[in-house]
Amino acid sequence: MKKKSKRYKEILKTSIKDKKISPKEALDLVKKNSTTKFDESIDVSLKINLKQSKGGDFSLRTIVNLPNGSGKKNKVAVLCEPDKIDEAKKAGADVAGSDDLIEKIAAGKFDFTKLICTPSMMSKIGKHGKVLGPKGLMPNPKLGTVANDITKAVKDIKTGLVEIRNDKDGNLASTIGRKSFSTEKLLENYNHFIDSVKKEKPETIKGELIKGIFLTSTMGISYKIGAK
Repeated sequence: MKKKSKRYKEILKTSIKDKKISPKEALDLVKKNSTTKFDESIDVSLKINLKQSKGGDFSLRTIVNLPNGSGKKNKVAVLCEPDKIDEAKKAGADVAGSDDLIEKIAAGKFDFTKLICTPSMMSKIGKHGKVLGPKGLMPNPKLGTVANDITKAVKDIKTGLVEIRNDKDGNLASTIGRKSFSTEKLLENYNHFIDSVKKEKPETIKGELIKGIFLTSTMGISYKIGAK
């Protein structure tokens, strides 16, 4: 049996079983346990109600713009018309191109974590959807990655825009910041995130949309929070 580290044993002492605590209490504990040298991600995990009263399961996929940012550093690529490449670079895009960028994508060269595309270029990138889709890189208007306003799209992704999507079992997870954030900023991000998810509830779902909430950090343990 693998021996548990001293750090793990210390963190385990703060675990809370069979009890729901407030978001602030959980965030204070999560930050306290984030003792690694790197800036750990603070994450929220939800269990959502998928069952609709009128057939089928509910699927949630949207974006949330965290008021204090996510702390995550995305490498953004912009696929646009040649005359907009300079605009994309000035906006802060790490990679910007037109047909030359499409050639790189076709060759399997993905040196970016997010891809923004202007509407007129979508017809050219469409055939690469089978490759981009599984990597979560296919531009989508609902996710803010198909836009005419390149400057705004790049800024949103570079700051606080996070994409959320549930799996088939109703699990949904996202970062809400880093351990270097103050508890106040994390709490503001958390509340905004939860409110944004609740607004996605369709009328065909009875009862609460969110069935369970957990907060944790990259290397920490999770704490259960009351869904309300």
